[in-house]
Amino acid sequence: MKLNQLIAALILPCAAAAAFAAPAKYVIDDQSTANLMDQAAAEAIWLKSITPATVKLFPAKAWGFLSQVEGGIDVAQKTCVITARAVVLPRKGKDLVFKPAKSATTFGAAPNASPEQCKALGKAKLEEAVQALAGAMGTSN
Repeated sequence: MKLNQLIAALILPCAAAAAFAAPAKYVIDDQSTANLMDQAAAEAIWLKSITPATVKLFPAKAWGFLSQVEGGIDVAQKTCVITARAVVLPRKGKDLVFKPAKSATTFGAAPNASPEQCKALGKAKLEEAVQALAGAMGTSN
């Protein structure tokens, strides 16, 4: 009897700590052109799109997200051309494995755009790609 009580006394604090442990965080990797998108901005876009359905269908322990915003200003044409891509990838430990489960790509162009306007277009196109991906995953708002 005392052995059972001792085991229970030793297990209880561990179980309580596990119950209050922080939930797993998604791995979010941004592989964008530096002057168009940075890691923090990409993470903010992804995090605001995560719904309870996302967490249920694509748990953070098993899945992560990749974003890419590429392009820039075509000097000859003076046009900002952007490609934004959002991808759901399986997770292996703290790394993502490039075996896309779902992906979405958007394109945009803006004539006579400044570098700031081109960066804003890149952000808008990544948001659009993430929303399209959420729809494809069945997790959109």
